[in-house]
Amino acid sequence: MGLKLIIASTAASLLSAGLSCPSAAAERPNILWITSEDNGPDLGAYGLGYAHTPALDALAAESAIYTRAFATAGVCAPARSTIITGMYPPALGSQHMRSRAPLPEGFRFFTHHLREAGYYCTNNAKKDYNLVEPPGAWDVSGRRAHWKDRPADRPFFAVFNHGVSHESRIRLGEKQFPHHEVAAAPVPPYHPDIPEARRDWAQYHANLSKLDKLVAANLEELGAAGLADDTIVFYYSDHGSGMPRHKRWLWDSGIHVPLLVRIPDRWKHLRECPPGGKTDRLVSFVDLGPTVLSLAGIRPPADMQGKAFLGEHAAAPREYVHAFRGRMDERYDMVRAVRDGRFKYLRNYNPHQIYGQYIAYMFQTDTTRRWKQMFDAGELDEVQGAFWRTKPFEELYDTGADPHEVRNLAADPAHAETLGRLQAEMDRWLLEIRDLGFLPEGQMHARRGELSPREFGRDRERYPLREIKAAADAALQVDPGDPGVLRELLRSGDPAVRYWGATGCIRIGEKAAPLTADLAGLLEDPCGDVRCAAAQALFVLREGGRARAALLGVMSEKNPFFRLRAMNILDQMDEAARPVVQQIAEAGGSEKTGQYGENYIDRVLEKAAADLGIEVRKGQGGDKGAGGGGRG
Repeated sequence: MGLKLIIASTAASLLSAGLSCPSAAAERPNILWITSEDNGPDLGAYGLGYAHTPALDALAAESAIYTRAFATAGVCAPARSTIITGMYPPALGSQHMRSRAPLPEGFRFFTHHLREAGYYCTNNAKKDYNLVEPPGAWDVSGRRAHWKDRPADRPFFAVFNHGVSHESRIRLGEKQFPHHEVAAAPVPPYHPDIPEARRDWAQYHANLSKLDKLVAANLEELGAAGLADDTIVFYYSDHGSGMPRHKRWLWDSGIHVPLLVRIPDRWKHLRECPPGGKTDRLVSFVDLGPTVLSLAGIRPPADMQGKAFLGEHAAAPREYVHAFRGRMDERYDMVRAVRDGRFKYLRNYNPHQIYGQYIAYMFQTDTTRRWKQMFDAGELDEVQGAFWRTKPFEELYDTGADPHEVRNLAADPAHAETLGRLQAEMDRWLLEIRDLGFLPEGQMHARRGELSPREFGRDRERYPLREIKAAADAALQVDPGDPGVLRELLRSGDPAVRYWGATGCIRIGEKAAPLTADLAGLLEDPCGDVRCAAAQALFVLREGGRARAALLGVMSEKNPFFRLRAMNILDQMDEAARPVVQQIAEAGGSEKTGQYGENYIDRVLEKAAADLGIEVRKGQGGDKGAGGGGRG
């Protein structure tokens, strides 16, 4: 075979494999992602007069402005898990904050596909993927990673992440701001209009002005290198603002994000709308990776759950976007949400818990602390106080008429058709992605054995999702006057079903008294999550002694997620848990859970001990430092 034929054959082989030879790669657009942390679409380009974001507004004038872009979670690590994989974290077991879920062998991020196609991929610098990262995702990742170091014949995909708008920066304590008057700061109706809230909101917007300067520097650097006409630029935030009831929650305040996409004239055939135009197309974070691949001329892998919204492989516009909430730092929860262009439906699988559970990191914000103090003192109206009360099983909001999502329409007969449609869509999605959230975190890891959560979740025999989900739905909608359904669940051969049966007993409270014997029997259950749920139900039934003994036993389990759940319940028991909390505090803590070894169990122990006036043994328990572990 002649040399020309060999070269042609090699190039054809690369292209057929979805790869690219360097000369072909050089004809593709560069792609730059500028990302920020913890901010919603609070920019001048999105119509907010209080904002001072001139660089971002100028970028918007050259971009498609997406008005309905949504994170899949209201906190960074699960949201970033979605972005890097193009898949929903509940399908991967990475739905909980700082979970570090293992992946199936050979699993690849979307950047692996870009690199194989000839792109030079850099990340500056945050990862926080909530997953065990497979090797080879980046050419360079770190504080010095930069597109300028690429080989001359390769296009680049580069990420620059800015943390200046992060939740922690709201706590800087600054009193005056060059572009923002504290007294004029907008305060949403669910926050009390108090000095602390106005100052925190002003600080948040001042931080966005600081972010704006960093974005300007990124764009100026690109222009100075003569690459602006060859580079597609994305700007977005990883979730909503770091204010309470925003970050970590699934209302639009937590998941609605700004998204700007500037496509230069050279690639104008890839645009969705003219520069400066707004599009109300629904976009989910699960779509970002597939979209970058599509813009690079690469067909997204079929097993990615996201769909491209730009490029030659763009899919039809979405009808719905989905979101999820799992464990947030040291506190357990399970919420799922689905949204169309107007209506939002949420399903709360822990309706016995209040929205505003005590999360140590969140309570470092002045607004949070003062807001809770006002609730305890009875100083809030119904809308402001709702955050500190328990949840309904279902919520439905008309985001057009009620953008702050404070009027729940789930029981309104006028919206029954919409409710039913979104219920059906959520159920379809949960089963389609094989949502692992129906297993408590400790049980998920115990049951999967040597399999990754993803592999385990797809095994219909080992994970009978349809049956477990049916048990959860039944347990949380059971008629309190007829707890017989719960008895059947408590006696199931599947520990997940037993767990949901006990959770249903917690929800109906004293109406579960006929099931006391069944619950007591579950205190010896092989599964720590089941024992915890049964103990909490018995505590509600004023069986505090039994509950204490069972939870103390769980605290000796090897599985750290069983222990974390037990410590959470002991905290909720207050005075009834005193003997056990005293014993644990005297022994010391240092019980690490999560991706980076955060002392989540210690955080709950310190809270429970402080409420009871108990001192935790020095040098053992406690959250060592105010920041790192809770960041998201």
